[in-house]
Amino acid sequence: MATKPNPAQAGSALDRLPPLAKFGVGALFAALVGILYFVGFYAEVDSQIEGAMQRQQALQAELTKAQASKAAYQKDLDEKTRREQMSREQKKILPDESETPAFLSAIQGVATVSGVNLTSWSPTDELPQEFFSKVPMKLTLTGKFHQVAKFFHGVGQLDRIINLEEVQIKKPKVQGTDVEVEVECLATAFRAVREGRRRRAA
Repeated sequence: MATKPNPAQAGSALDRLPPLAKFGVGALFAALVGILYFVGFYAEVDSQIEGAMQRQQALQAELTKAQASKAAYQKDLDEKTRREQMSREQKKILPDESETPAFLSAIQGVATVSGVNLTSWSPTDELPQEFFSKVPMKLTLTGKFHQVAKFFHGVGQLDRIINLEEVQIKKPKVQGTDVEVEVECLATAFRAVREGRRRRAA
């Protein structure tokens, strides 16, 4: 005949443990839960940190690339500015157009400063060379001898290259301690010949 279990003995094994053991089991369970939570939380945080570091490296690489591009752009800009400045300076010395009004204006400016009178001027035909053209202009001026000398010196100080040739001194007149003269000369400026025009001329 089967015996029925005693209800007092039917409780779980945990219920039969002494209180100290129950506390130990509870503490162990809490520790396991804590460890699992810590491991999961740490793994997520570590993943976020790694992702942030990768993004930082990518941003740093982009920043380095942008700085290099900026430096290259600034270098090109500085070179462009330098070349434009050189081109402007070169055109002052050797323009690529005859610029007869500017040529005459420069001569007239020196004459005014020197005290001589520019009585006549007459442009003549250009004389083409291989890389440049001569732009001659016949001049007649009057003034005291030292003023004429000052005029010649002033023309030599101009930015634009101008040669004074075929100088003829005429009609000297003594005025007190000075000698007034009339001077005829050929003032020759130069201009650069552009590549296309040079090829057509050839």
